[in-house]
Amino acid sequence: MKAMIIEQFGDSSVFIQSDVPKPELRPGHVLIRVEASSVNPVDYKVRRYQPPFAPELPAILHGDVAGVVEAVGDGVNEFKPGDAVYGCAGGVQGHGGALADYMLADARLIAKKPSRLDFAAAAALPLVTITAWEGLIDKANVQAGQTVLIHGGTGGVGHVALQLAKWRGAHVTATASTSEKLQMAKDLGADEVVNYQDEDVASDVNRYTNGKGFDLVFDSTGGANLPNSFEAARLNGTVVTPSSSQSYDLSIMHAKGLSLHVVFMLLPMLKDVGRERHRAILREVASLVDNGHLKPLIDPSKFNFAQVAQAHDRLEQNKAVGKIVLTQSSR
Repeated sequence: MKAMIIEQFGDSSVFIQSDVPKPELRPGHVLIRVEASSVNPVDYKVRRYQPPFAPELPAILHGDVAGVVEAVGDGVNEFKPGDAVYGCAGGVQGHGGALADYMLADARLIAKKPSRLDFAAAAALPLVTITAWEGLIDKANVQAGQTVLIHGGTGGVGHVALQLAKWRGAHVTATASTSEKLQMAKDLGADEVVNYQDEDVASDVNRYTNGKGFDLVFDSTGGANLPNSFEAARLNGTVVTPSSSQSYDLSIMHAKGLSLHVVFMLLPMLKDVGRERHRAILREVASLVDNGHLKPLIDPSKFNFAQVAQAHDRLEQNKAVGKIVLTQSSR
């Protein structure tokens, strides 16, 4: 089969097209004829930085996949050949990625795709939606009536977190950097929107919570912004982030009695613990999509698998709005 592979770690120029063996079917797995994938920050970080969970070289990257089941292994009863599926099931240590004609996926990590979405749109959802779901629902248990601040409301994880919080009945304030993105956040359901380049955290707290702070802050950007989330949360409030790999002064957390939840959605793949939960989340997400409660925000750029280098550059240069998707050029 054809695949976009890397034989070394580095910038986006390391991608090359190659003929590689088709994956062999294994018990508990399905072979997917890949139709589409999407780019997540972890994909370019694996390519560039070779984190501990990076696959061995030569490697096929990308976890998000949407496609059609070609064959099912022993013990798989959920799927049959011809099923349209989606999931985040590879591109890391021990798991081949989606940038190929075929991908072998653990059946516990995929679900039937939303019927109202095409393959490209479906491929935009798995990693970011599972991340948002685990943070907002599984860990923070967001409730109706709570005040929720979403940092990065039109980003990959943030635009899904915004919609999930609204679905659960929360009052949502979302941040973004341009008037265009602010309008997109409103269109996705945000009750209030804030241009974080024009307003500071104290102004947001005073304006939208009468100085009390937000019940829950979902910080999809994390990193250097995380202290702003601590400042924005109310006393005994909750902060959730998928990005906390820096050193922080946690004294404000102590002073305010905050809870911090960190999401690392790759753990089920890497540690083989709780993979069934990912399939369960993807099933519920498909239902939400098909009932009009959730939709992916797709970046207007269009790429096929052979153009993966350009797709990585666009995301890495922070030019994307929503998710960048890639499709097979031959289909």
